[in-house]
Amino acid sequence: MAVPFRAPAPGATWHAGLSTHVYVGASLPAALAPYDPAPYSFERFVEDELNADPRPVPPGRPMTPRAEQTTGAAVIAAHAAAGGRMFLLGDDPGVGKTGTAVLAVQQIAAQRAETPRPVRTVLVVADRPAAITVPHWARSIAAFGDAGLRWCVTTWDRLGKVNGALKATGSRFDVVIADEAHMVRHTTTQRWKHWKAVSGAGRVKDAPYVLLATATPAHSPLELPYLAPHFAAVHGEPLKEWSDLPARLAAHGFHVERARYGWSWTEDADERWADLTQLRSWLTDTDPPATLYRPAPWGPVSVTGTPVELTPAERAQYEAEWSEFRAEMQLARRARQSARGRAALLRFRQKAGLIRAAATVDWVKAQVEADRQVAVSVEFVETAADPIREALLDGGIEVAGIYGRDRFDVEAERLRFQTGAAPVCVFTVTASISLHAREQLPGGLTASTTPRVGLFHQPRFSGIAARQVTGRTHRDHQVSPWRVAFAADTVEEDVARVMVERLAVTGSTAGGDTAGLQQIAELLEADWLPAASLTGSD
Repeated sequence: MAVPFRAPAPGATWHAGLSTHVYVGASLPAALAPYDPAPYSFERFVEDELNADPRPVPPGRPMTPRAEQTTGAAVIAAHAAAGGRMFLLGDDPGVGKTGTAVLAVQQIAAQRAETPRPVRTVLVVADRPAAITVPHWARSIAAFGDAGLRWCVTTWDRLGKVNGALKATGSRFDVVIADEAHMVRHTTTQRWKHWKAVSGAGRVKDAPYVLLATATPAHSPLELPYLAPHFAAVHGEPLKEWSDLPARLAAHGFHVERARYGWSWTEDADERWADLTQLRSWLTDTDPPATLYRPAPWGPVSVTGTPVELTPAERAQYEAEWSEFRAEMQLARRARQSARGRAALLRFRQKAGLIRAAATVDWVKAQVEADRQVAVSVEFVETAADPIREALLDGGIEVAGIYGRDRFDVEAERLRFQTGAAPVCVFTVTASISLHAREQLPGGLTASTTPRVGLFHQPRFSGIAARQVTGRTHRDHQVSPWRVAFAADTVEEDVARVMVERLAVTGSTAGGDTAGLQQIAELLEADWLPAASLTGSD
C-alpha cells in the first residue's frame, strides 16, 4: 500500500521487512482505495513480487521516440550485447535521456530473452521530488512500452526501502537505471551503501547491467566511484582494488594527492586536461564505447552575470551582526547567534539574498510585463523564496512555489506554471522537473508557448546544481537564457565566481559547450579549463 506518512490505513498492517503497509485480500476496501499503489511504483513492484499473478498494468498514452532517443538506445544496447557492465549516458539536459533509457532496456531485454539470465526486473532510481519524478518515469515507461517487464521506479531518498525489500523477498534486479547518477558521487553516505547493494557495485557475479544517466557526472575524477566497476573491467583488475577510487587513480598517474581533509585534485589546468583526457579514453576507447554524449540541438544555454550594487544603507545591513540583521529585517526572532567560519559565510549569503529580494522582484515584474514566464532559482527559503513570492503576490502576480518540505503540492504548482496560470515559479529543487515551454503535459495537454527566462537569485557553489537548474527551462528544443544575480563586492560575488568555474568544468566533464559562460566569466575575472570532455569529443 502507498500510505502517506502518518495517514490512517484501517485494515492495513505495517511490514517492517518490506518497509511498507500491507493488506491481504481479494480487493481493496473503500478506506484503502486511495492508497492503491500506482503502476511501476515501489509498492506495486513489491506487490507483484509477492503475488503469484501480478495485476495487469493499464495501457498508457503512446509516445513516438525522437531520432536522438532511438539512436542512443541502439548504442547502449550494442554495448550491453558486447558484454559491457555499465554505460554512461551524458546527453545535455532535455535531449531525452528518459526515453533513450526505456528504449535501451527494451532492446537489452530482447537480446537476453533466450539466455540463461533473461531480463525480468528493472530498477529506476530518480531524483527528488518524488511527486514529479516517479509519475514522469511511470508515464514514459507506459508510453514507450514496458516490454512485459516488472519495473520499480523510486528515488534516491527511498533506496534504503528498496534494498530492504530485496532482502525480504529475495528479489534482484537485472537492469538498473540511475537517473542523475551524480547523486552517488560520495562514498561516505548511506545512499552509497544502498546503491552499492542494489547495483552490484561491490560484486562481479550476478551484477545487473547498469545505465548511468547524467549530464553532470562530477566536478572531478575523484567523484566518480559509481564508475569504478567499469574502470576495473577496462584494466582487467580486481574490483576490490577499485573500492578506493582515489588511490587507484593515483596509481594510474592521475594528479591527485592525499590532503589534510581527504584527497584533492590538482589546480594546474594542463594536468587537469591530461587527467580528463585519460579518463575519457577509459570510456570512449572500448569497443563499443561505454559512453554517449549528444549536445542539445538548440544550443548551449546563455548565462549572463547581473551584479547588484548595494546602497550605503544596504551595505550597512549586510555588515551588521546576524541577530541585529534579523531584527531589522523583521525575520522570526531567534536566540542571539554569533557565526564563525562556514556559518558566517552562510549568514552573509542569506543577508545579501534578502537585501536584494526587492531588486529581483522588480526584475521579475518587468519580465512578466514583457510577456515572459520567469523561473527563479533560490537556495534559501526564509531569506529568499518566501519574501520574493510574497512580494510578487502582493503585486498581483501569481507565483508557483516549489520549495519547503510539504508546503506545496509540487506537481500542482508545477502545472500552474506550465499552463501559464502562474507566470512565475520560485523553486529550490535543482533537477528532475520540467519548466520549459511547449512541454507535453499529462492528459494530452501542452504547456504554454510563452518564452521562459531564468534567474539564479542566489549563486550556488555547485557547478552540477547550476547546470541542472538551467536545464529546467532550456530543454527539449526550447531556448531559455539565464542570469546570475549577486551583490557586488560581497561574498556572493565570490560564490558566483566559484559557481561559474565549476559550471565550466562540469560542463566540460559531460562534454558540454561552455562558450555561453564567457560573458559572466569576464565579468567575474574567472579562469577555467579548456573544454575537456569526459563523454564528448575535444
